[in-house]
Amino acid sequence: MTSERPEIRASDAERDRVAERLREAVAEGRLDMEEFDERLEAALKARTHGELAPLIRDLPAPGTTADVARVPETDGSGYAARTGRGHATSKGAFAFWGGFERKGTWTVGRLFTAVVFQAGGEIDLREARFEDRDVVIRCFTVMGGVQVVVPPDMDVQVRGFGLMGGFAETGEDEGRISPASPRVIVTGFALMGGVGVERKLRGADKRRLKEERKRARLEKKANREELD
Repeated sequence: MTSERPEIRASDAERDRVAERLREAVAEGRLDMEEFDERLEAALKARTHGELAPLIRDLPAPGTTADVARVPETDGSGYAARTGRGHATSKGAFAFWGGFERKGTWTVGRLFTAVVFQAGGEIDLREARFEDRDVVIRCFTVMGGVQVVVPPDMDVQVRGFGLMGGFAETGEDEGRISPASPRVIVTGFALMGGVGVERKLRGADKRRLKEERKRARLEKKANREELD
């Protein structure tokens, strides 16, 4: 990828979108984690288009740095393609002596309210789109529970209050929040029940890790055979 004016200053949006393209590349197996970390650090520090362009030159992408600012409208798992797009497909859920679930590809309203009474619910945000960059999920439970599932790199804050119940966050935490992640606040009230926020890998990330482990096993086996 080349740029007619590489000295043009890069914007925060362009840095974020290059970072997201790198994340998608590592999920597809095009980059290993070491390459990803190096390129991501360079992207976040980049000051010009000329510094951004080489980071994605060898990845499937539009042909110029200017095009970096126009993120492809795909159905992939990239935050940049899923944040601030379209109207919400769901802004709330209610369950009484039963349950509800929101999962897969759906668009979360900027304010989503879940109410359960002697029931349960699941809100899975791993493949979701978001109506806005800032999203508030309010959960009210009475003798029931709501499970909120998020990817490890999502920016999530848990602020709810519980009486003979509570709010908790568990799961796999990468320790690094994606710069393109929406900002999600989980709040509300739990009476004799609970709201749990659990971090789990996306399907694409699980497949990538599985392939990495498989390659590592094959390399280890090959090394043993060479020694023999």
